[in-house]
Amino acid sequence: MKISDEVDEARRQGRPIVALESTIFSSLGLPAPANRECFDRCMTAIREGGAVPALTGVLSGTAIVGATDGDVDRLLGGSVKIAARGLAAAFVDRLDVGVTTVSAAVTLAAAAGIEVFATGGIGGVHRGAEHSGDVSHDLVALARHPVVTVSAGAKAFLDLGRTLEFLETLGVPVVGWRTDSFPAFYTRDSGYPVSTSVDDAREVAAMMRAATAIGHGGGILLVNPIPEADELDPQRVDEALAAGLSEVARRGLRGPDVTPVVLGAIAVATDGDSIPANLALARSNAAVATEVAVAMAGDGADG
Repeated sequence: MKISDEVDEARRQGRPIVALESTIFSSLGLPAPANRECFDRCMTAIREGGAVPALTGVLSGTAIVGATDGDVDRLLGGSVKIAARGLAAAFVDRLDVGVTTVSAAVTLAAAAGIEVFATGGIGGVHRGAEHSGDVSHDLVALARHPVVTVSAGAKAFLDLGRTLEFLETLGVPVVGWRTDSFPAFYTRDSGYPVSTSVDDAREVAAMMRAATAIGHGGGILLVNPIPEADELDPQRVDEALAAGLSEVARRGLRGPDVTPVVLGAIAVATDGDSIPANLALARSNAAVATEVAVAMAGDGADG
C-alpha cells in the first residue's frame, strides 16, 4: 500500500482525513465530464472544511491511499471495479488501474488508520436476495472495520428493509444525520426509520470512541439525506427503478453489474436530473464527513 506524502503527514500530525472511493468518480459512477466535476466538488468541500482528502484505488498493482494529480487522471478513466475481495488478486496480477468500491475503500482506509470515509450510497441486500443470495460485501466491511461511513443511505434499487435488517444483524449502528428517516439516495425518506439521530459531528465522534472503548470493532453508518433542493421526485424515481430492474432481470445481471444499468435508466427517466442530484449528494456527504473527521481529530487531541 502506498500512502501519499500529504496523507502520511496528516496522519503523523493527527490532522483530519477523509477517505474516498474512486468508483464514484470514474466513468462507472458518472459519465464524463460529470465524474470530474463530482471529484472537484468533493475535494473542495473536504479541503474547505479543514481536512485532507485520501482518494483510494489500485494503480500498477499497488493500493494507493491519497492520489497525486497523475493518479487522479488514471483513476477517473478506470473501468475495472475492485471490491475488498478483489484487492489481493489485483496486487498479485499487477492490475494497471482499479477503482475502489465502498468495501475496498473502507478496507484500505482502516489499514491506513483513517477513521472517516465518504461515499454516495452503499451497496446492500438486492431485491430477490432470498432466492439469489445477492448481498453486497459493503455491509460486512462496515461491520468489520472501525470507520465512520457517510452516505446518502443505500442505493435506491436495493431492498432497503432487508438491508437495514442485515446491518442490524451485523451490529452496525445506523445513525441519521439530522434525520429520523433512512434516506434512499435520490430521495430523503425511504419510509424506514433509523433508531438514532445526531445533530452534531461531536456526537458521532463520541459514539465511535465509546464503541471502540467497549470492544466493538466495527464502524458506524452515518446516513445523510440528499439536500432538499436536489431531491428527485419519488414517483419518477420509482418508475425509473421499475424500468431499470426489468432490464436487469431480462439480462440476468447480478451484483456490481446491476448498478450502471439502473443508474442509466434513472438518468433517462429523469431527463438527466439524476446527475446533478448525484453531484449534490456526493458533495454533501463529503462535507459532513469532513465535519466528523475534524471532530474526531479534535477528540483525539483532547484525549
